[in-house]
Amino acid sequence: MRTIGILTSGGDAPGMNAAIRAAARAALALGWRVFGVQQGYAGLIANRMAALDARAVGGIIQHGGTVLGSARSAEFRTGAGRAQALRHLDERGINGLVVIGGNGSQTGAHALSQAGLAVVGVASTIDNDLVGTDTTIGADTAVNVTLEAIDRLRTTGSSHQRAFVVETMGRDVGHIALAAGIAGGAEVISVPELEVTPQEVADRLRAAYQRGKTHAIVVVAEGARHNAQALLAHFARHREAIGFELRLTTLGHMVRGGIPTAADRVLATRLGAEAVACLARGHTGVLVGAHGAALTTTPLADVAGRTKPVDVAWLQLARVLAQ
Repeated sequence: MRTIGILTSGGDAPGMNAAIRAAARAALALGWRVFGVQQGYAGLIANRMAALDARAVGGIIQHGGTVLGSARSAEFRTGAGRAQALRHLDERGINGLVVIGGNGSQTGAHALSQAGLAVVGVASTIDNDLVGTDTTIGADTAVNVTLEAIDRLRTTGSSHQRAFVVETMGRDVGHIALAAGIAGGAEVISVPELEVTPQEVADRLRAAYQRGKTHAIVVVAEGARHNAQALLAHFARHREAIGFELRLTTLGHMVRGGIPTAADRVLATRLGAEAVACLARGHTGVLVGAHGAALTTTPLADVAGRTKPVDVAWLQLARVLAQ
């Protein structure tokens, strides 16, 4: 009988629970034993694991976050920390691991794979920045949370002839800001991959004001060079440059929370089950992702330490449409 572990690591993402459920039940259907690792890689080092049966993962598909918990672990980045994690897995007879998470999580998965453990990664991060997949678990929900905020702010903005700067998550990449900004008809979108200066923001907002628009939206990823706070401070000194009154809404960690969308639940279910299928086939050391309707695998060596930037051509499209 095979025994596997399932862990979630890094930032939580809506849909992680659906992936846990799918991986656990797919493994149980093969007659395998399943352990859930508590608090990610920190839980491996601390030997915090519990056996999972079908009922243990029941009723979780609709919940955000992760029932297994997640934590950062500086100790796991050391050779001694990883050796201790491997010892604890071996003591329980765990010979396969499903790692659900983003860039840092898959870098850790690659390190365990190089140490000889059968590991399969599942692409899960709201940032949608993993190489090897078109989309990641949690990204659709994060975009929709941001979009709902944009739609609500447009309503109040029209009533008071205001512009809103909406800051959403995205420290290194701007997928959330870009997708939500396009879907929400934002006048300006600013992401880490492409600088938008305060003068450019002023020019576009002023042009919108002069065309008779009653509101305007600026969507800014938190990692943009001129972030939301910097823009607000700049225009507090140059109110006349934009025409509109300007207000700031920072979404912060609210973007991570909430009920996962149907798209994220379905994607997570497919990826979680496929991760177990890969272990069964002996196809390990890979990340399971999706390209179009097809599920694909990418070597963890090609994923670890890399990010997928936004397509800047989308930004040009957004500029054309925001007239």
